[in-house]
Amino acid sequence: MLLEKLKEIAVEAGHAIMEIYNATGDQQIITKDDNSPLTLADLASHRCIMKGLEQITEHPIISEEAKLPSYEERKAWTHFWLVDPLDGTKEFIKKNGEFTVNIALIADGEPVLGVIYVPVKDILYYAEKGKGSFKQIGKNEPVRIFATQKDKPEVAIVSRSHANQALQDWLTEKGITKSIDAGSSLKFCLVAEGQADVYPRTGPTMEWDVAAGDAIWRNAKAEGTNPSGITYNKEDLRNTEFVIGYV
Repeated sequence: MLLEKLKEIAVEAGHAIMEIYNATGDQQIITKDDNSPLTLADLASHRCIMKGLEQITEHPIISEEAKLPSYEERKAWTHFWLVDPLDGTKEFIKKNGEFTVNIALIADGEPVLGVIYVPVKDILYYAEKGKGSFKQIGKNEPVRIFATQKDKPEVAIVSRSHANQALQDWLTEKGITKSIDAGSSLKFCLVAEGQADVYPRTGPTMEWDVAAGDAIWRNAKAEGTNPSGITYNKEDLRNTEFVIGYV
């Protein structure tokens, strides 16, 4: 039931985003202290998710658009939510549709529930530890998804907005010549459903950027859980480089 409620919250937040996405006029883009953009849609989704989670759970919440609790306060947390209300704000501003709503539940250091909603396409990806990863398009029946495993990865999914020389060097080293650009946490989903073999990330991310996608990747395997190497509730919530996929 918790997962079903989580899916409902993500879709509702997505609808709030789309109201602003489809509106005419000034989007009122603000530049945050870290030079990343913030829109009215980020805030509308944040409010929707916070309200929804607070109605179904007492676990604390870390959201990109809320003040981060101190490490002294959160270091003893065993269960908490990690939320990115609008992942891919740059893609939202560009109006290319590659943005998502990300909600994950962290339990004892790993993401055990994860929901990613793609508002423009009305697609839900979700996972629960030990029960697999799924994709649902609109009102259609959910379909279980699986990552592909190859001796040598052939197709990489790379960040549309954060490519760098280190990434190109990694692809060259691995002999990967075919890549697909994508924004937001969609990159995790495309690997989890086998559309790409690997997602290398050479630039920094935050825990809320990756938690829901990590849950979906970890459970996109028939016989068990895929490791990712990503850890949670660090004193500094920044992640270093990582690779999602079989390499």
